[in-house]
Amino acid sequence: MVAKVEFHFGELFPRVGFVVTNLTGSNRGVVRFYNKRGTAEQWIKEGKQAVAMTRLSCHRFRANAVRLWLSVIAYNLGNLWRRLALPKAIGSWSLTSLQQRLVKTGGRLVKHARYYWLLLAEGHLTRRLFAGMLWKIAALPVPAG
Repeated sequence: MVAKVEFHFGELFPRVGFVVTNLTGSNRGVVRFYNKRGTAEQWIKEGKQAVAMTRLSCHRFRANAVRLWLSVIAYNLGNLWRRLALPKAIGSWSLTSLQQRLVKTGGRLVKHARYYWLLLAEGHLTRRLFAGMLWKIAALPVPAG
């Protein structure tokens, strides 16, 4: 089967492509299937880059299994952070971008008589963005129990 694909992104001339496959179904169904497959592959690529999901360098199976589980947990926590605590403006950043721009930000904790100041380096993590993330985290519902 050959499925014809047309891309219209407000261009004067649409881009036309073809998908050659052995899947049966309508053109739209085949294209939808391949788009979903591409999305899943992007998630796998993000897991490999952001949390080193495929770095299983231990000699024992159990150690590699634990390392893989820790990578999956880190990936899921990153996705929860992105979906629940980040503002809409940066909610679409990849986990690698979030790590490099927000998590790996240099800072210093200064203690005064009755309070602490967290002094962060200016860059992508601004005071407004940090306060917005704290506000969203504080607004999350507390689990019962």
